[in-house]
Formats: sequence, C-alpha cells, structure tokens
Amino acid sequence: MLSLLKRAMTYLAVLILVVALVGAWGAFLKPLPRGISFDGGPRPSPSVRFLADTTYLDMSGKEPVREVRQEIFDEVFRMIARAERFILLDMFLFNDFQGPVPERTRALSGELTEALIKKKKDTGVRIVFITDPINTVYGGMRSSQLDALRSAGVEVVVTRISRLRDSNPLYSSIWRTFFAVFGNTSDGDRLPNPFGQGRVSVRSWLRLLNFKANHRKVVLADDPGAPGVWAGLVTSANPHDGSSAHGNIAVWFTGEAVADLMASERAVLEFSGVKDPFLPEIEAKSGGAGMTVSVVTESRIKRALLTSIRRAGRGDRLLMSVFYLSDRQVVRAMKAARGRGADMRVLLDPNFDAFGRKKNGIPNRQVGAELMGADVSVRWCKTNGEQCHAKMLLADYADGKSRLVAGSANFTRRNLEDLNLETNVLVEGLSGAEVFNEARDYFSLVWENRPGEVYSSDYDKYAEDSFLKVLMYRWMEFSGMSTF
Repeated sequence: MLSLLKRAMTYLAVLILVVALVGAWGAFLKPLPRGISFDGGPRPSPSVRFLADTTYLDMSGKEPVREVRQEIFDEVFRMIARAERFILLDMFLFNDFQGPVPERTRALSGELTEALIKKKKDTGVRIVFITDPINTVYGGMRSSQLDALRSAGVEVVVTRISRLRDSNPLYSSIWRTFFAVFGNTSDGDRLPNPFGQGRVSVRSWLRLLNFKANHRKVVLADDPGAPGVWAGLVTSANPHDGSSAHGNIAVWFTGEAVADLMASERAVLEFSGVKDPFLPEIEAKSGGAGMTVSVVTESRIKRALLTSIRRAGRGDRLLMSVFYLSDRQVVRAMKAARGRGADMRVLLDPNFDAFGRKKNGIPNRQVGAELMGADVSVRWCKTNGEQCHAKMLLADYADGKSRLVAGSANFTRRNLEDLNLETNVLVEGLSGAEVFNEARDYFSLVWENRPGEVYSSDYDKYAEDSFLKVLMYRWMEFSGMSTF
C-alpha cells in the first residue's frame, strides 16, 4: 500500500512538473511570431483625421433619450466604395451575437458583409479579411458572415491565436497539456453559446478561457482620391451588432505609414498559415508639413504611451479616454507625471455595462480611486447599456507639440505585453494641427457635456474604494485570470 502511494505521488509530481513547464513555455519562453511588436517609426503623412462615435443622453425632453452619433464605419464604407485595387480588413468582433438585452442601433456585421460582397461582385477588387476565432466561438459554430464572404470570393483568414503567448498561464498550461490536442467541432451543443444564441461544444468554452485574441481593428485600401494614394484606418470600433452603440475613436491617415500597416498585417497572414501572402506594394506619397504617423503594435504601443506620459510635466496636459486601464507601469507613470505638475484628465468607462449584463467595476473603479488619490482628475462615461470603448491618449506639451496614441489597445497588461494582437498609431506634430484639434474637441465634448446632452458623470457617481476589489484587480491583472 505504501509503495502504491509513493508511486502515485511520484506520478503526480511528474505531472505537476510537466504542466508547470508547459505553462512557463507558453507564457514566457515561447518565441513571438515574426513581425509582432512592430514599430514603423515616424512617417510623414499628407493627411491625418480623427474620427469618433459618441453616445449620450438627450435631456431636452420630458424623459431622457439615448442618442448616437457615428462616423467611424461611415468612413470605413467610404473607403470600401472608393477602392479600385485592394482592400484589407482585420477586425476582432465580426458577428451578430447579442446579449440578454439586444442592441438595436446598427446591424454592423450585416452592413459590412453586404458592402464587401457588393464590392467584390461589382468590381472584382481583391479583398482580404482577417479576423479572430471568437466569431466562430473558437471553432464551435459556423459564422454566416464569414461563410458569405468566402462564397463571394473574399479571402478570409482566421488568426492562429495559438501562436501567441499565453495571457492566462495558470489555466492555459492545463489546457495545452490535456485539451488542446482535441481541437473543436461545430457540431457540439453541450453548452450555451457564451456570446449569444445557440449552443456550442465544451471545447469552445475550454478554448475561450485562454483569454487571448487578435484584438486589432484595421482597414487599409487604395484611394485614388486621397493625398497619399493609399489610406489606412486604425480604430477601437468593432463591426459587431452588440457593440454598435459603443463610444469609439479612430485615426484615418495617408502616406508612408500605410505601407507599415500593410507590413504589420502581412505578419499575421504568415503566422496564420497563409504561405507567401502576396500583398501589393504601396507607392505611398510622403509630405505633410511636419505631421508624422507611426504604426505601433503590441508592446510597442506601451512604449509609445510611456514615452508620452513620462515626457509630461508642468505646463503640459494629458487627456486620456480608455475602456480598461490597469497596467501598473502606465498607472505609475501617470501618477509621476501628475507629481511633476502635468495637468491630467482621465475619462474611464465605469465597467458597469456589458451587453445587457452588469459588471463589478473592476479594474477601472479601483484605478480611478488610486488616480484620484494622486490628484488626477477622473470622470466616468455616462453609459446606458453601451460601453465607453475608446482607447486614446492625447498629450499637449508646452513647447507647442502634441502626441496622439490611439487604436485598438486597452491600457492593460494583456493588451500591452505581446499577448493580444493590437494595432495603434502614434501621431506627432504641432499642437495646432487639425487632427489634434479634432481629438481635443472630442475629449472636451465628452468631458464637459453640453446643455441637454450628457456624456459623462462626476467621479462620485461610481467612486469605490473596496480593499477586497483592489486585491482582486491586482491579482487579475498580474495572473491574467480576467477578461481585461
């Protein structure tokens, strides 16, 4: 009996060692795919524009009415319509899944599907569509949108996110050891779809808990009418029906940086199994009167953020609007900048609404309390079922120059540490440039509100200083056992 027990303990110890080694490899040692964590450097741009979607409460009547103003996907559809040679999109959420309370603002997934199919049929232009496996519930369901695009001749590529490092290593080490080998099937119906209607296999849920994603939101296309011949758009917005009322931002640009955007997307195609992906060479025009755009992905986004914040001191101003703020280096840099005298305003989603479900406020309310304790001005977006989904930092410096960091990445460990795929742009130039004025006007609107239009609330509305939730936030950020 004792011998049997010792043998069992030995087997258990070996098994634990194997799982630990698998976890260490997946989280820390696994080589990143080539082309990830990209920084194209500052490229002169003839034209840069800031776009925004805003949702607010109209208080002019007897009862508050939610109103939505949108321009991001209107521009995406214009880019598709103008293209004559090539279109590439890389979009995270692309489906009509809805939560318990359906969002009826706009059927974006259907609109985009129809626009791309029509463009393909009418002109034959080459279209490449890259997306995340979340839209098939990680292989557990068919996607009607992706199937329709494939049937129309659009080149659809589902990202091989298994090539990325593990953001939730305590779980992923177990999943890789015991479950990954089984793959998935679209015929399973043991469990409900975690994102909407229908049922999926147990294996879909097991893959979901790895919490990793191609979180990019990118469009690029030739544009004969644009100053740079080619145009790119990097955004925080998804073509997802349930997200259609979210507040979002985007940067549209032309010039040499579009070639860098193409290079960053070629890397995704290559590690997702597309052999020798042929993408057109971009003969982009330069120019731009001192305005530059840098395409930055993954951890290079964090470097752009930290450089922008650490430069700030007395006489400088930092304006931040972000869906999730939790990265400890970013938070510490913000507090230090405030300590040097920088004016700092931070607009946060209260982490209250999630597709008809209520959330517990982690991590933003805990970080908001920490920033308020450091004399940083904090306000909350006034959400009403939708989310304040922007991800941007605008830095205005006393020397008359500005930097705008904007795109898909939340300011969290998962989004800034080479775990998710993310794309942002860093725009640099004179503070009086139109793109900075547009970003400034957007922030002022949602920060200050207008008569009869409510976009944001005072800090006290969602103030929370629960020590237990602070511990939860710190653990979730450190371990990766979270959805942010």
